[in-house]
Amino acid sequence: MPEDLSAAKALYMGMEVVIAVSSVIGNVMVVWAVKINRSLRDTTFCFIVSLALADIAVGALVIPLAITISIGLQTHFYSCLLVACTVLVLTQSSILALLAIAIDRYLRVKIPTSYKRVVTPKRAGIAVFVCWMVAFIVGLTPMLGWNNLHNLQHNNNGSIGPDLIVTCQFENVISMEYMVYFNFFGWVLPPLLFMLIIYSEIFYMIHKQLNKKVSGHSEPNKYYDKELKLAKSLALVLFLFAVSWLPLHIMNCITLFCPKCEKPMFLIYIAILLTHGNSAVNPIVYAFRIKKFRTAFQRIWKQYFCCKEAPPPESQPSERLDNNHYIAAAIVAPEPALEHNV
Repeated sequence: MPEDLSAAKALYMGMEVVIAVSSVIGNVMVVWAVKINRSLRDTTFCFIVSLALADIAVGALVIPLAITISIGLQTHFYSCLLVACTVLVLTQSSILALLAIAIDRYLRVKIPTSYKRVVTPKRAGIAVFVCWMVAFIVGLTPMLGWNNLHNLQHNNNGSIGPDLIVTCQFENVISMEYMVYFNFFGWVLPPLLFMLIIYSEIFYMIHKQLNKKVSGHSEPNKYYDKELKLAKSLALVLFLFAVSWLPLHIMNCITLFCPKCEKPMFLIYIAILLTHGNSAVNPIVYAFRIKKFRTAFQRIWKQYFCCKEAPPPESQPSERLDNNHYIAAAIVAPEPALEHNV
């Protein structure tokens, strides 16, 4: 049994290293692509960059710390607690970035003619800042006292001494009441359900507009076609996030509500790998589903890795922003005005 456990732990560590490298490289490519391609510098991709930065931190910081924790390192209680809270902060920032993206897509479809006046770059930057501040508050709450220190000190099982040295494991330092009642029921599940409602409404509004089939107004249809494609891609990112994180939260619920229930170690490893692996899959989704990202990735690869001449980056504004003018023209002006814009 110990040999099987050692083999499973070795496999787990190897997969963690692969995920960490993939996450860092892939998400650095995402940030790089936005930097070199001006047509990617609108508000949606501002939130995508925020999500990518959180995923880079997962690969560069959280996964190495998770590998260290899996060894069963003896550390000071608050040192271990800070490591665990770092994971919570980055997870919450990812959820809030996904929520901001969903709201941004909703506004694009709901108010296309006034979207640029409502969602300015300054307001998008403020939204990103607020998302990170909330993530820090939610993730660092255990540092303020909602943790397992009191339980460890009063269990009389020798798990912690007066010097507060503890075997650094997530469940040793983080309270399951915090994880289930506050984190999962308060800050994970409600945003996921709210995003599900938002994307359902987005798809409903887009299909409603496309089904109108206004003759002579092809540009609004092109606009909604593009919005539909991008909404599907971002909804896929949301779906993968939910699939990756819900198993671990379900296991936390089992730990809290059924403390005597056994959890096989291999299931715990799989749940942890799923959460970390989610940080590596988003760039893959962007590459296969969003043409502008795919083009930017190809340019980076050819120019900076293969040392080949690549075409200059796009300098025109985002096509989706231009299409807002098409929508406005179709609504407030006769058909010749729309043709003039084209």
